[in-house]
Amino acid sequence: MTDVAELEKRLSAALDRIASGVAAMASPAPDAGDSEEVARLRESIESERSANAQLEQRVIAIKDKQEKLVANLEAEVARLRQELDDRETTLHRVKRINQRLRENNRALREANRAALGDAELINTSMVTELDALRLSRETDRAELDTILNELKPLVEGGANA
Repeated sequence: MTDVAELEKRLSAALDRIASGVAAMASPAPDAGDSEEVARLRESIESERSANAQLEQRVIAIKDKQEKLVANLEAEVARLRQELDDRETTLHRVKRINQRLRENNRALREANRAALGDAELINTSMVTELDALRLSRETDRAELDTILNELKPLVEGGANA
């Protein structure tokens, strides 16, 4: 029986040693080499986070700049479309006035061939010609305004430089 008690003590001691070994394996104590590696990896992660944050800020800045540029370009396109519409309207007016001038000139030529001086035809012709001259002046003025609008940023930029 004493042998059984002795074996029981030995088995119990062996099981205690196995349990403490398993516990030690479950939570290994960091040695100096591992802690240096962990610190280096943490430092690397922090530097990557910092670089990522900087890149995100750059992306936001580029996006803001791009949105402003797009807004400016859209405004410029709208302005140019309006100018084009105005020019088309003026062109249609010029065509109508020129047609009236042609018709009046034809009527005047016919009246002159028949030796009939028609004061009304001469008056209509003069009014139409004055309309054409006014429209030509308006067209020239619109063109000058367009040129001045294009030169204005250049002049202001030169004054600010």
